[in-house]
Amino acid sequence: MRDQAEKLRLKMLERQGALGRAIAVVNGKGGVGKSNFTTNFAINLAKLGKKVVILDMDLGMANVHILIGKQGRHHLRDYLEGTVSLEEILYQGPYNIHYISGGSGFTSVVEWSEEMFEAFVYGFGQLQKKYDFILFDMGAGATNWSLDVLTSIDEIIVITTCEPTSITDAYSMMKFILLKEPNKTFYLLCNRVYTKEEGKETLERLKKTMIKFLSKEAVILGWLPEDETVRKAVIEQVPFSIGYPNAPVSKALEEIVDRFINNRLEDEIRVPSNSFLTRLRRIFLKGRD
Repeated sequence: MRDQAEKLRLKMLERQGALGRAIAVVNGKGGVGKSNFTTNFAINLAKLGKKVVILDMDLGMANVHILIGKQGRHHLRDYLEGTVSLEEILYQGPYNIHYISGGSGFTSVVEWSEEMFEAFVYGFGQLQKKYDFILFDMGAGATNWSLDVLTSIDEIIVITTCEPTSITDAYSMMKFILLKEPNKTFYLLCNRVYTKEEGKETLERLKKTMIKFLSKEAVILGWLPEDETVRKAVIEQVPFSIGYPNAPVSKALEEIVDRFINNRLEDEIRVPSNSFLTRLRRIFLKGRD
């Protein structure tokens, strides 16, 4: 029987208003610039006065700390195993964003111990109270661990490029998620485009394919241009929106964040109520039936 205190804690979190939004950033395949987008997206949100934390869930390939230029000693796994506190896995980046590395070894939430799950519930609840946005930078492809998280989170940003394989993989990822949990809000972003027309055409085609074959609407968030300054920023270990604020990619990202944050999507979607912990709890309990 589950700990009654944990159940009450979940109910209390669900009843609270103005909790931080949990948003996953995913791609169907590697190499589309997902972590770079997530890091710079977080920084631009922070520039607007939002409090943001990134959970780097690309297990074994975590690189948010590389893009920021800071290395942390402890990971989410250390916290869940009770060896460090929540504060000890939170590392500060530019513009007061924070990030947590997932560490290696996770395969599925259902494999956690009861104590680990309770620690996550408590820790995530604390993050929701402190931050406006909790960004889950997920690994490429579908794993048991990533699907546990993705089927629990309401809002998902899907990144693709204009390459046919990238588009197909992005579609397959969304299809896989929807088969497990149909009530999702998908934002579509195209990275490394050479022209605005190319980016728009790619996303419109992907959106129409989702409507036709999955009966699911998606929101076109925008596109980012191919820009040499991105590579330079990675080498310099500084986010491009900080190192090159006037670059085309930085300006395009500002427009995307402005559209995302200023309710320009209200007529296109209705953001579901927060239910991340409830759904994750359901997955955890189902694995113990």
